[in-house]
Amino acid sequence: MSYQNYLYIAIRAALDAGKVIMDIYTDPAADFEVESKADNSPLTKADKAAHQLITEALSVTSFPILSEEGKTIPFPERKKWDTFWLVDPLNGTKEFIKKNGEFTVNIALIKKGIPVLGVIYVPVRKELYFAADSYGARKLGEVDCYNQPASDDIFKRGVKLPLSYGHQGIVVVASRSHQTEETTTFIENLRRQGQPVTLISSGSSLKICLVAEGSADLYPRFAPTMEWDTAAGHAIAKAAGCEVYHTDGKTPLFYNKENLLNSWFIVKPTCSDY
Repeated sequence: MSYQNYLYIAIRAALDAGKVIMDIYTDPAADFEVESKADNSPLTKADKAAHQLITEALSVTSFPILSEEGKTIPFPERKKWDTFWLVDPLNGTKEFIKKNGEFTVNIALIKKGIPVLGVIYVPVRKELYFAADSYGARKLGEVDCYNQPASDDIFKRGVKLPLSYGHQGIVVVASRSHQTEETTTFIENLRRQGQPVTLISSGSSLKICLVAEGSADLYPRFAPTMEWDTAAGHAIAKAAGCEVYHTDGKTPLFYNKENLLNSWFIVKPTCSDY
């Protein structure tokens, strides 16, 4: 299957969602009321607006859509899906509320439980990550959701991942909002191996992107995530020569499980010995 047309649709949906999110983010008079979902995670007007826009945009395809903010679809129905969209309209809602800019729009295409296409847009930073099987992974900066470049321009100017970053020792990226004791132990164990370890913190799915682009070597996650949190980043990482493994470091995460909660995982290059 050629995914380029679906990649085009997903990129446009992500950029348009970025615009409605930024309309709320930058408007001092906007309703910034925060609701709590069943799992006590936050929900804002921006989450809802982005969800509606993305689901409408993706509905032009023949694939069903599973979105974080959409109605829960029973597993007996979902398990029949061969290919479907998996969406997090606003990944990093806590970062959105804090106004630190580290939130993203995530759109992935899943085929037989494996992410085959991913788009992550970072509206405040104007950064776009996109990837698909047989196409590879790319990053493009200065992508303004209010003045969107032509699709051909995006595909031509996107820089192939991983980028060339030179750093000494091991760079580990960890969650800004969900640091855990297990993460601290993991980092300390790396330090005992004798190499210098640098820790950087980031929010949302940006952490997976940092490993995919080569600015970080590892992203250990010892805290709960859902499938929509990781799917788009997983597709980008995979196309860039990385993988999102269970903590055994060998088994990739699988999608469209009956329980959509991910296990703990580690993102790293497939050739890594860490």
